[in-house]
Amino acid sequence: MRQPTTLCFILLFSFFAFAQDKKTLNIVRTDKPPKIDGVLNDPAWEQANEAKDFTQFRPEMGVAEKAHQKTVVKITYDDNAIYIAAYLKDYPEDIQKQFSTRDNFGQSDFFGVVLNPNNDAQNDTEFFVFSSGNQADAVASPSIDNGEDFGWNAVWDSAVKIVDDGWIVEMKIPYRALRFSNDEVQTWGVQFHRRFRVDNSQYSWNPIDRTKGNVGLYHGELTGIKNIKPPTRLSFYPFVSGISTSFDGERETDFNVGLDVKYGITENFTLDATLIPDFSQAAFDNVRLNLGPFEQTFSEQRQFFKEGVDLFNKGDLFFSRRIGNAPVEQDRVEDELINNSNINEEIIDNPDIVKTLNAVKVSGRTKKGLGVGFFNAVTEKTQAKIKTTEYIRDQNTQAITDSVISYRNRVTEPLANYNILVLDQQFNGNSSVSLINTNVTRDGGFRDANVTGFLADISNKRNTYNIRGQVKMSNVNLSDGVSTGLSSFFMVGKTHGKYRYSFDHSFADEEYDINDLGLNNRNNYNNFGFDASYQIFEPTEKLNDFRFNTWVNYRRLYNPSTFTGANLGMRVNAQTKKLMWFGARVNFDLGKQYDYFEPRDFENKRFFIYKNFGSAGIWFETNANKTFSVEANLGSFTMFDKERDLFGYEFEVEPTIRFNDKFRVSYEFEYQNNKGSRGFVDNINDDIVFGERDVVSVENGLSGAYNFNPLHAISLTFRNFWSTVNYDYQLFILENDGTLSANNGYNVDSIAESPNINFNTWNLDLRYSWQFAPGSQLTALYRNSLFNSDSASKDNYFNSLNTLFDQPIQHVFSLKLQYFIDYSNLKNVFKKKSNS
Repeated sequence: MRQPTTLCFILLFSFFAFAQDKKTLNIVRTDKPPKIDGVLNDPAWEQANEAKDFTQFRPEMGVAEKAHQKTVVKITYDDNAIYIAAYLKDYPEDIQKQFSTRDNFGQSDFFGVVLNPNNDAQNDTEFFVFSSGNQADAVASPSIDNGEDFGWNAVWDSAVKIVDDGWIVEMKIPYRALRFSNDEVQTWGVQFHRRFRVDNSQYSWNPIDRTKGNVGLYHGELTGIKNIKPPTRLSFYPFVSGISTSFDGERETDFNVGLDVKYGITENFTLDATLIPDFSQAAFDNVRLNLGPFEQTFSEQRQFFKEGVDLFNKGDLFFSRRIGNAPVEQDRVEDELINNSNINEEIIDNPDIVKTLNAVKVSGRTKKGLGVGFFNAVTEKTQAKIKTTEYIRDQNTQAITDSVISYRNRVTEPLANYNILVLDQQFNGNSSVSLINTNVTRDGGFRDANVTGFLADISNKRNTYNIRGQVKMSNVNLSDGVSTGLSSFFMVGKTHGKYRYSFDHSFADEEYDINDLGLNNRNNYNNFGFDASYQIFEPTEKLNDFRFNTWVNYRRLYNPSTFTGANLGMRVNAQTKKLMWFGARVNFDLGKQYDYFEPRDFENKRFFIYKNFGSAGIWFETNANKTFSVEANLGSFTMFDKERDLFGYEFEVEPTIRFNDKFRVSYEFEYQNNKGSRGFVDNINDDIVFGERDVVSVENGLSGAYNFNPLHAISLTFRNFWSTVNYDYQLFILENDGTLSANNGYNVDSIAESPNINFNTWNLDLRYSWQFAPGSQLTALYRNSLFNSDSASKDNYFNSLNTLFDQPIQHVFSLKLQYFIDYSNLKNVFKKKSNS
């Protein structure tokens, strides 16, 4: 394989001139900062210059503002902060102002400010204020790995006031929320956005051309910033939390005191640390029955691992759920137990999570575009507790008695250290090259892992073509030596205009393994793909938006070099003038497909053959601005094979009612029915046993929220997932040629443990939150959960629900108080006291 040589071609990629006219706004310093109250009567605004004449860029480009929707923005600054005021004209009855949680755009109009102190088009800090008064903020990059990161949160102030001819926004953005140089005179990139939810249109101050390039290239410039100094960026988030858990008659309580810290090491680099972390209020994972060969994964819900991780996500080598996940050898404990005529062992306790002791990340970017990131986390040693019992037979009476000989601990995860180092050089306002290394070091004789990746994302200056390349190497230290693997990715594509296309190639050898800190379900592949698309940038008579894309993929194993499958498909998405979204998709696997993963025998390269699998679906979403709206989709799949009788379908419906601007309820129902699929059942002796099965799944979900105001809310989230799996009585064995044979003597009764499944899970979160001061919050959470899994696959939904309610229920109540302390404010308080 010669994939690494493609990077040489990347370095030779030619560039062309790209010119973009930029508006300029000169900022004037104020001696008296404005009061952030939504009333524009402060002297600071009298001298401030105006940014106006906004231009629409979605759904249509180049359209001027309507007379009753004019936007005027003013901006000023002092030694502590940037201040923004916006007068947003509109008919009051057209202003959408649904309350929501932070960073949730919901159904509200918004005004947004984008600041780029480096003026490099690639490292934006975004601040949004909604007509409801809610806030959102993000750091943004054009990188395909990052985009907008709304997990990042800053502490800043804003106020909204609805007036007779529109609404007013005032904002104060402290310098601690920004990263900028110490230059005496500075020019920043700046952009202002305004979104009208009533017709889904969006305007910007500096015009944006959506047909090419990233939006950062279309920022205007903010000039006149003089003699400001980066503050001492030191913030503390001390917290106290209490949690009470009861399950099956037992109750546990815990009290925790901890601290999160943010410290600006230099003007451009920040340290984030969580000391004695508390993750007790992370929400439930949406667990489903997993019949496939790959692990079930869930999104990150712990705030520290969601915030400010844009650099660390380069190359998809960081999957934060690995930290504090299940112990690396948890599943091996049961296999090692002694069980004979005299001695027996049983597991008393086998923890399924590892406690995180602390975590630190340092990240930032220099004025010349070099991004540096360092991440470190430490998890504690985790042990399973095992009881050893001896059986003694009385020689006279032959009676058997047992006595506990001892208890022993089996380490399932030693003290472990997780590290990431990233170097990312940006250039030309649209391109970057990166080097990333991840490392996991475990104490003792457990496995260690190291992965290094070199990445490039290059666009020409006209933003018409893009090339991406990646080369990644993994090294895993095992008990029998070091395993070294290699992976690569290359893509080239046209990235402008209505018609776009791309070609890609991805490769991984058999030893490539990043799963100690990353996520990679499979290796040993050599795949090729082609994508093409068409989209409109100007509305038609009936449509605001229309997109069509199609794809073809050809897949092979790397070793042995053999064909595994091919597919083609297409998708359509569109939005009408009445703001209804709809779409359709179809995909077809052409001919025989060779599945090397379902048999679960990767060492011997066993495979399972199926052929001519097709799927299709349609979906729609009504106008979410209405009091009642609904999302729905319908899909089906089948196999065009005279030897197979496979058919499945699914539908999902989610109605939503907005009772008023403060109260919203949504219900979700999903039903799946899969008749005649075939999959792995068990290994018996040297045989791989398969079965044909019917799978039915039902999911019910209810979510609602009542917001008293932008800082005060109560919410409910409920979910019940139920699934049954019924196998045909006759089972198959997998032949060496990938076919299934029924003449083997295996049936459902011959399996030691019935393969039939009735899987049922229930969880509920009731959450109350109150932001009583900037960055400071009180959160109370009540949750309960139920779980049951057995072989009663013939039971219907309501019988299964009764069985579920017979299980012990877990009740959890937690209360957490977190307070924000800014060092600069604290210093000023003590300074005033000393002067008095």
